[in-house]
Amino acid sequence: MRFGFCDEFGAGFGWIVDEFMERCSHALVDDGRVWVIDPVEGDGVEERIRAAGTPAGVIQLLDRHNRDCAALAAQLGVRHHVVPHGSLGPFAFVDVRDSRSWKEVALWWPGRRVLVCGDALGTAPYYRSGAERLAVHPLLRLRPPRQLGALQPDVILCGHGEGLLEDADAALQEALSTSLRRVPGQVASAVRAWRASRPT
Repeated sequence: MRFGFCDEFGAGFGWIVDEFMERCSHALVDDGRVWVIDPVEGDGVEERIRAAGTPAGVIQLLDRHNRDCAALAAQLGVRHHVVPHGSLGPFAFVDVRDSRSWKEVALWWPGRRVLVCGDALGTAPYYRSGAERLAVHPLLRLRPPRQLGALQPDVILCGHGEGLLEDADAALQEALSTSLRRVPGQVASAVRAWRASRPT
């Protein structure tokens, strides 16, 4: 599995898998403590986390996003928080979806104005329609999570695709307001991305 580090900013970093799904994981650093979000394991990941500070916890934002959360939490000797509610450390959690088949929260870090989404928002090609910088999950386009629009983030980190470190709020407002009418374009983009990912 090939991956690379990404989303480098003053309060953390990410790493993304080179695949169709573009699974992306993140580490957020607050006062020397490192919180790991929806991680996928890879060579050098644990070392990079420990170099950033003292591990504080592993957070899983989506019930089905098991990834390597439990295994990495055990390696780091920290608790694995699955779809947390309320607050945890410097973070607050916003409900995105709460049904039998889909339980998801978004992480909101008000002190840094950082929004982290597991599935609700993404930048992977199969999420986006045309030139969209950020898009609502294909299955949420009919009923987008408009509650996220009130947060006005400076940074948005995604579980699929690299994050937005500039003009994040503008991209969020556009994604929420155009999600329904851009469904046809998203479907076309997803087909193109799937075809491009197939081995030749």
